[in-house]
Order: sequence, then structure tokens, then C-alpha cells
Amino acid sequence: MDKIKILWADDEIDMLKPQLMFLNQKGYDVTTVTNGHDALDECNGPEDFDVVFLDESMPGISGLETLSKIKEKHPLLPVVMITKNEAENLMEEAIGSQITDYLIKPVNPNQILLTLKKIIDNTRLVREKTSSDYQQEFRQILMEINSRLDHKQWVDIYKKIINWELKLDASRTEQMSEILAMQKTEANAEFSKFIIDNYADWMSQIGDQDVPIFSPHVFRNWVFPKLDKKPTVFLLLDNFRFDQWKVLEPLFSRLFRIVEEDHFYSILPTSTQYSRNSIFAGMMPLGISKQFPQWWKNDNEEGGKNNHESDLLAKQIQRFVRKDIKHEYFKITNTTLAKQLNDNILNSLTNDLTVIVYNFIDTLSHARTEMEVIKELASDETAYRSLTKSWFEHSALFSALEKIADKDIRLIVTTDHGTIRVKQPCKVVGDRETTPNLRYKLGRNLNYDKKDVLAIREPEKVGLPKINLSSSYIFAREDKYFLYPNNYNYYNNYYRDTFQHGGISLEEMICPILMLESK
Repeated sequence: MDKIKILWADDEIDMLKPQLMFLNQKGYDVTTVTNGHDALDECNGPEDFDVVFLDESMPGISGLETLSKIKEKHPLLPVVMITKNEAENLMEEAIGSQITDYLIKPVNPNQILLTLKKIIDNTRLVREKTSSDYQQEFRQILMEINSRLDHKQWVDIYKKIINWELKLDASRTEQMSEILAMQKTEANAEFSKFIIDNYADWMSQIGDQDVPIFSPHVFRNWVFPKLDKKPTVFLLLDNFRFDQWKVLEPLFSRLFRIVEEDHFYSILPTSTQYSRNSIFAGMMPLGISKQFPQWWKNDNEEGGKNNHESDLLAKQIQRFVRKDIKHEYFKITNTTLAKQLNDNILNSLTNDLTVIVYNFIDTLSHARTEMEVIKELASDETAYRSLTKSWFEHSALFSALEKIADKDIRLIVTTDHGTIRVKQPCKVVGDRETTPNLRYKLGRNLNYDKKDVLAIREPEKVGLPKINLSSSYIFAREDKYFLYPNNYNYYNNYYRDTFQHGGISLEEMICPILMLESK
């Protein structure tokens, strides 16, 4: 490994021979100068330094002036200020000028070494510790994945994998990240088997204590029981996954106190038309199509499939809330509507319940498929999370939440389903009426490889409507995506590594739901 290169500027450099000898013995390469002008010449010369030690009091230009000029041309270069003066205003000025650390004279070798470890070796030490910790837990996770987990234990495994993803992201541990990605793939393979084995039985017992909480019971479990004198804001972020929640959690924590972090399972298909309508109706899609046929459109019908969420919510409130409650519904699909929400959010606090559906993350995932610039910005899971965080922090939504954070409210944050980055194409053949979704198909006489899918030949038994008597559903498992034989290679390249939803995966089915309150 190349030696760490240090530039040390001090007009009393001859008195620092013990420290310099110590650093040389430790393998550091130290260049010395006696004034700020020479320090600037060295910084602007051919040598690339890893860190600068800068005496505050030197003849000519001061340490603070030298620091300012170094930062003009080398803003990322770490600078450690060394001073005899402990004056508070001097330290504040130095810190404001972006010093990395400071030491008070006389400095001993161990102080210098500790500072170098913090600055230079911090990333390496964190990376090594994170890698070591994950290696120790790898076998335990593997054993759990291959044991007979129940639906709650699968949530625990999923959260554990996400926790390691974020830790390895932060430490930039690429080799371990690749191993974790393979472990996540194996987890999704086993989870898909688990869903295939249990889903039909769950749907026949939906609402019972022994089965997961699914989309239709979100309001009954987490919203209606909490409607009291305190206004409740229900925020649904489309395509919002647990990993995205964890990167946004610090931003929410600035404004609100997190009371509870919970989960539910999205119904199949894990798509907006089915899962979100189910949440707002409080019933399965088959029930919606029968009880409210005027508000349900099948996949093959023209028109918006989620145009009546507010109507369905009003009906659900009538069924399950005995008293009259004042409620309002907002769907945010563009910047104009987002600005209107931000401008008027305080007026909504006169409601018992305010529901906000925010579609940005869904829009982002679709844009990533279709626009090369978004593909570049969200090239992988890490970048996708980062882009989500950047959007949220600068969004009209975050601004609106800031306005209500000091009010006495309850905030519930959730989603309708997640997304998965698809990698494995699988061929399917269907007629012209077959739905176009890449992660599920509804149609007649579907031809597919059985190992790739969960097939539902009697949709009514799992609460799903069908287009005609012989219609059946298939759901892609793991990270597979459906392609027709025509132009197979073109569409394979076009859709590979895009974020899709509709099928069976940990990312799509296990949905976060968060309870927050004003601090």
C-alpha cells in the first residue's frame, strides 16, 4: 500500500524532530515547511498530500489565512490546525473554515497518531469491522433462511438483510455487498416458496389472527382505532420499501417522534390497481368489483384504475367507524398539486383524518426504466435509495411536514407495495387480452414455465376478479420478469435491472407502516 503523505507547516519545525521521527517509523511520508507561503506552494505542486498539519501562528501569513487559501483549491483535503492558543473565537473561526481536527501544543506522538487514524484510517477500520461482523452473522442468516420460518420471522430476516445492506453501503464494502446480494437472492427464493405454499390458505382466512395482516386491514388495524381528538394524517408513499424508510428515518426523526415501526403484507398482485384500492376499500379486489362495480376497472378496460380511492375510503369509514368523522383526501401526482398541498396543509388540521397519496417514488421507478439519465442516477439499489432521500429532503412534501411538525398530530406513514430490481427473464405466451405487466399476467391459455410462477387458476378463491370464465393469474417469483417470445432480446435488455412490481418478493410484499407523533 502507498505511504500516507503528510504536509506539516510550522515555523518551529526543528523542535518537532521526535514527532517526525515517530511518524517516519510508523510508515508515514512527511514533507515539512516553515511558513504558509511554502505550504501553499507544496499544496499546489505535483505532490498529492493526504493530510496537512498547519501551525496557527506562523510568520508571513497566518495559519487561518493559509487554511482559507488551501480550501479554495483543495476543499476536500483534510487539514489539522495546531495552535498554542485555546481562545474560543479562534477555534470557532478555524472550525468554520472547515478544519478536520485541531490539536493544542505541545502535541505528543500518540495524539498525532490518533488524529491520523481518525482521518485516514477511519473508513478502512469501519469497513474491516463491518465486513468481519457480517461474516460472523452470514451463517446464522443462512440457517434461518433455510429453516421453516413463519410470516413474522420472514419480516425479521428481511429487516436484518436491509440493516446489513445499509451498513455495507455506508462502509463501501463492495466484496461483502456482493455476498449479501447473493444471500438476499437466496432469501427471496425461499420466501417465494413460502408464499406459494401459504397464500391461498391465508386468503381463505384473511383477517384471522394466525395469518399476516394484508392490505384490506390497514385502516382497521392502524387508523380507525386511533381516531380521537388528535388529528391524524395518513401518508401513503407509492412503491415505498423498508430500505427507503430506513434512509428517510433520520429526516422524519428531525420533525416527529417515532412511536412504532410495524408492517403488513401486500396482497397479490403487488400493484397499485389491486393493493391500493384494497387498502382504501377495506376489502379484496373481488369484493370491490362486486359491491362497487362502477368504481372498479379490470386490467383490459380503458381508463384510470385508481380514480375512486376517496369514494372507497368514504364507504369504508361508513362501515367501520360508528361516529361521523371529518376527513379529506389528496392525491399528489405532479408539482402543481404538491405545491398546493404545501400551501394548504395547515388548513387540513381541522380534519379528524387527512389522507395523502404521494406518487413520486412510483414515478421515479417508471422514469428509471424509460429515461437514460435516471438510469444513470439510480444505477443500483444504493443509488436508488440515495436518490429517494435527496428527493424527499428537497420536496414540497417534506416542507409540508415541517409546517405541521409542531402541531399536536398523529402521522401514519405507509405504502401500498414495494418494488424489486428484476434480473431474470422468463418467457410467457398469451393472447391479446393478456395483461402487459412484467411481474404478473391475467389472461386465458397462458403458457409459462411452472417453476417461475405462482399460478392462480381460480382467482375468486384468493379474492381476485377475472375478465372471463377461463381467466387465470400468474405471479413472477423472486427477481424474474415476463417477456413474450417476440423481440425477446430487445425487451430483455430494455427491462433488465429495472424496478418493477406485481409479483412475489420480500421487497414487494412486506410493507412498512410507521406511527409518528409530534415531539
